[in-house]
Amino acid sequence: MSDTDDRKRWWQEKIYEFCGYTLKISMFKDSSLGVSAYVWEPGIELCQHFQNVKMNFFGKRILELGSGTGIVGVLAVLLGGDVTLTDKPDVLKQIEHNVSANIPSHSRHRANIGTLVWGTDQDNYPSDFDIIIGSDIVYSPTQFPNLIKTLQHFCNENTIIYLSSNLEFRVGAVNFHEEILPKKFNSEIIYSNNGNCIYKITKKLPIDAN
Repeated sequence: MSDTDDRKRWWQEKIYEFCGYTLKISMFKDSSLGVSAYVWEPGIELCQHFQNVKMNFFGKRILELGSGTGIVGVLAVLLGGDVTLTDKPDVLKQIEHNVSANIPSHSRHRANIGTLVWGTDQDNYPSDFDIIIGSDIVYSPTQFPNLIKTLQHFCNENTIIYLSSNLEFRVGAVNFHEEILPKKFNSEIIYSNNGNCIYKITKKLPIDAN
């Protein structure tokens, strides 16, 4: 078996087209990354939404939670944002590869990559991001308290959160978005397709709680 054939066995690349950009996304499927080594529908739907609304992130500081392959965060950089892509430590090499493969060198300073374990590492980051994005990160009920804690840390009165979730096939996703999240945040569905919903979320201020 050649080195090329061996690489194809564990390293799959797919091509995506969004917002006039061609994204070459590699998935390290033989490196024990589990669900992090795939591009899931909620991520594709979030990228498609950015295209549909002609999103411009110029001048915005963006935090991506659970970046996985980094497809959404990479697109956000290409759309002008200063993006911090985060995930568990063993996922970072995959993100680094896709950032290098898709973001021109003159823009790469706007892509930062770091470890962020929910409920633990949020204090290592500033809490003044303009936008928080997450795609298909609502699937493990045991992590919901840590996710809420992390969102509360980063969300100030001016922050906008975009979460793209699959409500049909992810355990607890309906409960998270309809019961848990609304206790702390204002939330509205801004896009829906085949069970995938994109939520626009903001911090619930005292006046909202009355």
